[in-house]
Amino acid sequence: MISAEDVISLYQHLLVHNIRVWVIGGWGIDALLGEQTRPHKDLDILMLVDDVERLCELLSHEGYKLGYLWEENLWTVDARGVETATAFVLQDAEERELDVHALRLDADGNGIPAWDDEGRTFKRQDLSGQGIIAGVTVPCFTPETQMARHTGYELPDKQRRDLERLDEKFSLTGE
Repeated sequence: MISAEDVISLYQHLLVHNIRVWVIGGWGIDALLGEQTRPHKDLDILMLVDDVERLCELLSHEGYKLGYLWEENLWTVDARGVETATAFVLQDAEERELDVHALRLDADGNGIPAWDDEGRTFKRQDLSGQGIIAGVTVPCFTPETQMARHTGYELPDKQRRDLERLDEKFSLTGE
């Protein structure tokens, strides 16, 4: 499990090293809600492709190692010419997990998922959400984008409850 304190510690550590991230997934929803609603096994983040190598090196000093590559991982080359993974999980000895998905920003600030070869993008607005974890403001998806990213597949009960809470707070479905 990864606690709110773990999330903020990681976030601030990356921020100090100029590694930009967006908190997504379960912690991203809890950030939008402004409270932790359930335990989380991992921290899901979006980050820039060009920062992946530095993130991995930095966190290796904190005991994080590659846990596995996601099936959707596509290898790409960053700005320094280093081949890098775009969808993977880092794990530490305490079994905390950091689920990483890398993207590129276009000239307009839209996010282009590097793990997705189907031409999808996150509009600049999609990436403009802000939430709060343990009293710290973190960048995340907007509530609408969080809801949209959790459609089109069967959700576990805990994720359905997450979306119900999000809908209750932000009136996303109009019901």
